[in-house]
Amino acid sequence: MAYGFKRNPANPDARSDRETAATANLIEIRDISKVYLRGKQQIEVLRHIDLDIPKGDFVALMGPSGSGKTTLLNIIAGLDSPTNGSISIAGQRIDRLSAGELARWRAAHVGFVFQFYNLLPMLSAQKNVELPLLLTRLSAAQRRRHANVALQLVGLEARASHRPGELSGGQQQRVAIARALVSDPMLLVCDEPTGDLDRLSAEEVLQLLQRLNREYGKTMVLVTHDPKAAEYALSTRFLDKGTLVEQAT
Repeated sequence: MAYGFKRNPANPDARSDRETAATANLIEIRDISKVYLRGKQQIEVLRHIDLDIPKGDFVALMGPSGSGKTTLLNIIAGLDSPTNGSISIAGQRIDRLSAGELARWRAAHVGFVFQFYNLLPMLSAQKNVELPLLLTRLSAAQRRRHANVALQLVGLEARASHRPGELSGGQQQRVAIARALVSDPMLLVCDEPTGDLDRLSAEEVLQLLQRLNREYGKTMVLVTHDPKAAEYALSTRFLDKGTLVEQAT
């Protein structure tokens, strides 16, 4: 298992250089639609989506409630599958994977950050961060070392022994980000990660996500209702009634 957080060799402040660099697309979505059945009624949540996300990009998905942004995020993360169309990530057609193959792919390649932190209250921050590594062949000592690296990265190494109830909301979300990072995934998906935080804590979390993108080259897709949160991303895509649109309506 490859592991290690490596800084992006590019100047982290040179945004224009990063945006114009010739990088391959990490995510390629072609003509994706998603239809759910409610009884005999078909509900089309996504309609003919085409989207490219380059490696190292930080994309915010915005749109009104019911626009399909969380559904699109779930398809990108391998939590859901499209009804039609294709999605390739790092050259692999994940829409062709079986449920078991998709679960293994997610565990190896995707880190998840949600609005509610989903930490286990009886475990320390370090043990919570270690959880994704329990499915690997790493020894207990290796898991502990990797968790410590991830907690250092989010600035919480001094709180490793604290349980969630002993941490602020912002600190709990940073532990959740460390957990998402601990397996060094190629993609981070964030679903309203600041929706349950006060403004100061939200800014700290967004600054952390921005730093992970700029300094460590992590590709990120962020779903948010908050225009201020979207400003931390490199680019913004808008969805309305299941389609990508040029701008918010």
